[in-house]
Amino acid sequence: MSNDNDEHDELPALRRMLTERMVLEEIPISRTTLYRLERAGKFPRSVYISPNRRLWFRDEVAAWQAAINDNDERNPQRGRGKGRRRRTIR
Repeated sequence: MSNDNDEHDELPALRRMLTERMVLEEIPISRTTLYRLERAGKFPRSVYISPNRRLWFRDEVAAWQAAINDNDERNPQRGRGKGRRRRTIR
């Protein structure tokens, strides 16, 4: 005879999931930047649990956050984006 508790011991541990709002409360970036980073492969991919429900795994976001210092590509001497094009006088 099998015990119900034995069957539950074989299940993997549940991973905590974060909503967009929860991610943006922890990571100080805009919603647009979040999706740009995700699309560029620089932020963990979200998963859809239903057609309109997108979530991120907390452990993946935490790992990304911990890795920021290791992969810091910032250059303090860099300019700020492309900016406006300079006008050419004709």
